[in-house]
Amino acid sequence: MEKIEISVLIPLYNEDESLSELHDWIKKVMEEHDFSYEILFVDDGSTDDSWNVIKGLQAKNPKVRGFKFRRNQGKTAALQTGFNASNGDVVITMDADLQDSPEEIPELYRMITKDGYDLVSGWKQKRYDPITKTLPTKLFNAVTRSISDIYLHDFNCGLKAYKSEVVKNITIYGEMHRYVPVIAKWNGFGKIGEKVVQHQSRKYGHTKFGLERFINGFLDLLSITFVNKFGRRPMHFFGSFGFISFFFGTLITLFLIFEKVYCIYTQKPFRNVTDNPLFYLALVAIILGSQLFLAGFLGELFVKQNVDKEDYTVSEEV
Repeated sequence: MEKIEISVLIPLYNEDESLSELHDWIKKVMEEHDFSYEILFVDDGSTDDSWNVIKGLQAKNPKVRGFKFRRNQGKTAALQTGFNASNGDVVITMDADLQDSPEEIPELYRMITKDGYDLVSGWKQKRYDPITKTLPTKLFNAVTRSISDIYLHDFNCGLKAYKSEVVKNITIYGEMHRYVPVIAKWNGFGKIGEKVVQHQSRKYGHTKFGLERFINGFLDLLSITFVNKFGRRPMHFFGSFGFISFFFGTLITLFLIFEKVYCIYTQKPFRNVTDNPLFYLALVAIILGSQLFLAGFLGELFVKQNVDKEDYTVSEEV
C-alpha cells in the first residue's frame, strides 16, 4: 500500500456547488508539491446533490474517498468518522465552502513534519463573516483561552493540521469539534501552533450554522472541562461541594440546638426550631450535601468498573 503523506478531511452538508472546484484546487496543490495524498469527503446527510458529486469525483480520482451519513449528525461526527478512516501521516481538515484555501496545506504540513507541532490551528485574521458571527466567536475564544491555557485566536477555524497520532488517540462527540485543541492538550499533545491563514468570502450557498451553536458550544466547553478534570476522580468534585454543604448545614443545626439549650437554661423565651428559617436552610444544606456525596460514590464505582478498559496514550516504548 502506498504511503500517504497527507489526508485532507472535508466534512460537508449541502455543498454540491463547491465540491468539484475544491477537489480540483486540492489536486492541483498536491501535484505541484508532489505529495502523496487522499481526500476524504464526509457527507453529513446532505439533501442536495452532494453525494452524487462525490461519487463522480471518486470515479475520476481514486484518491478520493467518500462517506455518507443517513441523516445529519453534525460536524463533530463527520470529523470523528474521517479521523478514524484517515491513513495519512498528517491530517488536514478544511471546510467545503471554499472559504479555506488549499494553498495553505504545504506550510501546515511543514509545520507538523519539520517544526514538530502536534497540531496547528488556522487563524483567520481577516474575516469575511457578519458581525453577528465574529463578535460571539471572539467571546468564546477568550473564554476558551482562559479555561484551557492554550493561546489560540480562533479555536473554531476549520483549517487545521494534525499528526496522525493525535487524531487516532482522541475522541470527540456532541459539538466538540471547536475544542479539539483543548482535548488534544489534555490527552498529552501539548505542542500546539497557530498559522495566519487566508479567509475567503463564501462563493456559493449560505452558512449552515445558527446562533444556537454558541450556546451549545459553551455547554460543550463546560462538559469537556468537567470530564477531563474530574472524569477519573468524580468524588473530588462532588465530594468537595458535598462536604462544604454538609458542614455548613451541621454548623447551623448545632447553632440552633445551642440557642434552644441556652434559652432553656437562662429561662428566656424562645421560639420553636421549625419557626426559624435557619432550620430549613440547614435541612436543605445537609440533604444536598448527602446527595452530592452519593453522586461522588456512584461516580467512583462507575470509574472503578471501567478502569480496566481505560486507554492511555503511550508516546514511546523500548
